[in-house]
Amino acid sequence: MSETAFRAAGFAWRLYSGRQVIEQSLKEAVDRAGARRAFAVCSPSVNRRTDTIARIAATLGDRFAGVYDGIEKDSTYASVLAAKNAAVDAGADLLIAVGGGSVIVATRAVAIFMAEPGDPFAIMTQYPEGKPAYSPRLMAPKPTIINIPTTPNSAMNRAGTGLKNPDLDHRMEYFDPKTRPHSIFLDEQALLSAPAELTRSTATTVFAGLVASMSQLDINPLAEGDRDHAFRLAHRAYPRLVDEIDNPALRIELCIAAFLQNRAEDDGVRRFRGGAFSGNYAVSTALHVRYPHVGQGESTSVVHAPRIRLSQTVDARSARQVAEALGVWHGNMDAQQAALAVADRLEALYTSMGMPTRLRQLDIPRDDLRNIANETVKNFNANPGARSAEEQVEDAVRLLEAAY
Repeated sequence: MSETAFRAAGFAWRLYSGRQVIEQSLKEAVDRAGARRAFAVCSPSVNRRTDTIARIAATLGDRFAGVYDGIEKDSTYASVLAAKNAAVDAGADLLIAVGGGSVIVATRAVAIFMAEPGDPFAIMTQYPEGKPAYSPRLMAPKPTIINIPTTPNSAMNRAGTGLKNPDLDHRMEYFDPKTRPHSIFLDEQALLSAPAELTRSTATTVFAGLVASMSQLDINPLAEGDRDHAFRLAHRAYPRLVDEIDNPALRIELCIAAFLQNRAEDDGVRRFRGGAFSGNYAVSTALHVRYPHVGQGESTSVVHAPRIRLSQTVDARSARQVAEALGVWHGNMDAQQAALAVADRLEALYTSMGMPTRLRQLDIPRDDLRNIANETVKNFNANPGARSAEEQVEDAVRLLEAAY
């Protein structure tokens, strides 16, 4: 059943998808934004190993204000601050994020730092001792952002920002709806420029998130339509990456699946609260932030099936809905049997994709598990002060031990 009393929100965006859409439509998007100084933000590999920035520069001509190509994995505070300074020096009035989730998130932070007068440490999400976390409101108008993803990722049309800072015991987190993108470009050539293993990793994150969302019941029909079609797109495209990694249609379908999932969340699907089937966002984030060699997809695939198997209480309707979606439901199953069948299916699928399913495959020292668990406490998306730190850590330790 779906809820029919609901509220929906729309956001101003345009999406361009296909071959050479950078050349065909980027200048139009910059003109529509009323911008005169478009500044690109990317990682070193995007600028030095692909021609995407050169294509942007050629398309925009004198509207192209330059590029900062030093964004680091997990959107480090130091690289974002350097990008902000470069954008200000270039007189940028529009930012173009070119890359995966780290670059897109980093570019949102660049826009925030360019516009907000407050100290970055004062305007980030705060974790006062003994009180719920809160995110200060960020009121200043932000530079326009255009996103050109190079991988399927859930960052492309969202507004949350998390930066890695080794000097703190948690990420620097910000939320500002004004950093949602003005336009999104799913350019075939740009998407094909990403290495196969990176695309596989980010696609795993997208797919796993959609598995979790399929467990949610009683959502409104608008969100249900986006959620269900997002899952169908990802479920048919993700396994084919093994044999068709250079097929641009699969990469675009996975990007659209991520886009639709985000839209479903805007309209009523709860994010990161999929119960037994959701993996553990805080643990996965702690893993890939703490260990630079671990990607988001890998940190997701190692905990997804173990999390399901650890679940003590499984809703029967949720279990059936997920099992049916994955094609493992049989009529005489109870909730626990359905959940275990889902876990087995996910483990087999991730293995067939070449993804790790055990923590030890990532060369993580077993004696570091509690340190990883300690880093799950200050993660606003996963635990905005609703649970005690002790409870959060012990749950994380149990999962990490089971996943090892």
